[in-house]
Amino acid sequence: METQFAQRPENNYRDGTLSTQPVNDSAVAWCAVFAGAVASAALSLILLLLGTGFGLTLVSPWASEGISATTFGVTSIIGITLISLAASALGGYLAGRLRTRWFNTPNDEVYFRDTAHGFLSWAVATLGTAALLTGVIGSIVGGGVKAGASVAEGAATVATGVAASGAAAALIENNSEGDTTLPYLLDSLLRKDATASSAAVSQQPIINQETPAEGQPALAPAPAPAHAPAAEKNDAASTTQNDANKGELMRIFVHGIATDSLPQDDVQYAGQLVAQATGIDQRAAEQRVTDAFTTLRQKLEDAETATRAAADKAREASAYTSLWLFISLLSGAFIASLMAVFGGRQRDFN
Repeated sequence: METQFAQRPENNYRDGTLSTQPVNDSAVAWCAVFAGAVASAALSLILLLLGTGFGLTLVSPWASEGISATTFGVTSIIGITLISLAASALGGYLAGRLRTRWFNTPNDEVYFRDTAHGFLSWAVATLGTAALLTGVIGSIVGGGVKAGASVAEGAATVATGVAASGAAAALIENNSEGDTTLPYLLDSLLRKDATASSAAVSQQPIINQETPAEGQPALAPAPAPAHAPAAEKNDAASTTQNDANKGELMRIFVHGIATDSLPQDDVQYAGQLVAQATGIDQRAAEQRVTDAFTTLRQKLEDAETATRAAADKAREASAYTSLWLFISLLSGAFIASLMAVFGGRQRDFN
């Protein structure tokens, strides 16, 4: 079968000469499109690694060194936009320059096809890059969404969760690495009054150890009291009782945090435990319990507020990042189409 040629000099708007070239049935040169997309993706990867290296040299964990978070965010947005423009321009130019020449085709149609080649090259490069960087893009876009979706549930259960799990474990284990707010408050509740301890020490009998006269034998040291083992047993029993009081006070506070109130009966009973352990009167002990519970609830409210603020900040950052990525990608599509037209003109006239 012989190859068919198109003889339509009236439609040859490029050079005004009769062309005897065969008609190209395909309006899209996919080889040129994929070549431009591969070059665009490779250049964007190289520039991204270069920008990441420069960015890490500008930041520092020390407060007095490096650039601020705002400056880092602005420079990152500008860098990503420039990378997108440069990579898309290269891909679009190659897609237009490497495509086949369309003979006997009106100029408007040629411009449209060149624009489509640039856009297709950008689209293939974008999809390929997104497929390779799915985890990174998902963390950027989905981080704020997940944080915003879980903020209500997390903020609503933060007080109960801290009191029921973290605080209880930190109270029972003396060497816990968790939150020490509740254990410290319980220790302060059962802390004995310094004035009472000083008075007790001052009331102890003082043993008069006079210096013997010259020529008389030295006095033998006073024998140890016979009830020393009993005192050690009493100290051990006191420590055990103190731990039991801490556990009971902890459970009272956990219930109060869960119900957002501390009943008067619990206040009176906890005051009795504190009064027995510290030796202070009942009214002062109850005031200690009320102050400790108020302090604990205030700290949990502050933690809830900090959680909400962090979630809202993450949501805003994710929203701004998505908008700037959209602008960057849209600019890349435009420059790719423009450079494809420029490359196609060079292909036809050179």
